[in-house]
Amino acid sequence: MAQRAFGATIAADMSLRDDLPPAADRPDPPAPGGSDLRDPHGPGLDGELPLVLLVDDEVRSLDAMRRTLDEDVRILCAASADEARALLERHEVAVILCDQRMPGLTGVEFLREVRERWPETVRIVISGYTDSEDIIRGINEAGIYQYILKPWVPDHLLQTVRQAVEARSLQRGVSRLELDLRAGTQALRHRRADRLAQARAAFDFERIERAPGSPLDALCEVAARLARYDLSVLILGESGTGKELLARAIHYASPRAAGPFVLENCAAIPDTLLESELFGHKRGAFTGAYEDHVGLFQRAHGGTVFLDEIGETSPAFQVKLLRVLQEGELRPVGSPRAVPVDVRVVAATHRRLAEDVAAGRFREDLYYRLAGVTLQMPPLRERAGDIAPIARRLLAEVGRELGRPDMAFDDEALAVLVGYPWPGNIRELRNEIARAVALADGPTIGAALFSSPVLQGQTGRSQAAAGGSVPGLPRSGTLQERLDAIEAMLLRETMLRLRWNKTHAARELGLSRVGLRAKLQRFGLEK
Repeated sequence: MAQRAFGATIAADMSLRDDLPPAADRPDPPAPGGSDLRDPHGPGLDGELPLVLLVDDEVRSLDAMRRTLDEDVRILCAASADEARALLERHEVAVILCDQRMPGLTGVEFLREVRERWPETVRIVISGYTDSEDIIRGINEAGIYQYILKPWVPDHLLQTVRQAVEARSLQRGVSRLELDLRAGTQALRHRRADRLAQARAAFDFERIERAPGSPLDALCEVAARLARYDLSVLILGESGTGKELLARAIHYASPRAAGPFVLENCAAIPDTLLESELFGHKRGAFTGAYEDHVGLFQRAHGGTVFLDEIGETSPAFQVKLLRVLQEGELRPVGSPRAVPVDVRVVAATHRRLAEDVAAGRFREDLYYRLAGVTLQMPPLRERAGDIAPIARRLLAEVGRELGRPDMAFDDEALAVLVGYPWPGNIRELRNEIARAVALADGPTIGAALFSSPVLQGQTGRSQAAAGGSVPGLPRSGTLQERLDAIEAMLLRETMLRLRWNKTHAARELGLSRVGLRAKLQRFGLEK
């Protein structure tokens, strides 16, 4: 017999509390052969209490366990392994608590048989002896869930049984999920194909908003042809022209469409962190690296990486990126070994990258590695015909976001939008539309809701880009013609802003109503 002190390492059992009623007040002990106090012959309805089998040759021990557990579970009792086996053949038992020292088979020997015939039943040994060989054999041969020592504590016994019931329930749930997954492989494959088809439709080249005959038609046709081949693509264009939309369309039109599409704005991250973000790092590689980090290139394996504003990276980072693109593998920061990656790189920048190469600001070898194919995204001012359809689509999106659906432009508002050069491209157009939606009193957006630069039809930035002129000053014509053009512009902006209220406009401009009307007629600005 081993020392009882060994039991402290197996279960936190102290001593049986003397809280049982006197023997005279107790019900008769269960008769040999088993007693189902909760009708285990019931129909097995969902939600009924789990069934627990107690096996012990000591009647008093069975009675104590039954009293402890019968409010939480249904109970079966057996005085021997033979009786317990007969009950297991008739009932689906969730948990079995078996005494170790019994006539005939020991608890571990019987539970080894239970493990073979009824493997889902959770097996617990209760023993007054702490023979380490019994414990080790029970764990190895019978798959014992818990080894509880006598005398046991009621609360601990009850908690152990509850945990065993939960463990069995979780295990059965996992088994059902595994069966569902095996049976549902075909359904999952179809669901994945449906999601991929939805993504392709959402990011198709045709979903890049434009008017018939737009300059984007030829660009999208070229991009669609190139998308089928695993070539690097460099997209050039001003900020806000839709370079990311074009990159997504290329990805979903390519053989890599089922793979991930990940993007990173290289200008938004400090150069010291960009390498870690793209290539990953190992725990402890630098201060603050508390765990391993998988970089974007590894996450995009089999798919596409979109590197926006690649022209903003430093020469030191450009060397590391070039090595990854040339060798097809990367080394996470702090890692001793390289990791192979299979990605397609689509890069974009608003800079004139060829000029940066000539000036030594961008590596020539990296430029030619990225620019397998170069696509130029035209600014919005060079495709004025696209402004109206883009504005309508943006209005629908912004209206939904701000809780004001069914908004619409009037003809004058659309004319004003088309007449503005949009130096900030689609991003600026969206901001202007959001402002108008917020200020609108009704469902119709008029020109008066736009900001003053938009109403004037030009900005200092666009004029400077056109030739460095003073804002609002025509670039050609006689002095009188230029003055007339400026006067017409100011009249138009004032009338639109004041919603064609001639009284207010005349007062603001220091004119009489008659004088204002004459000027409007002269410049063809009568509404």
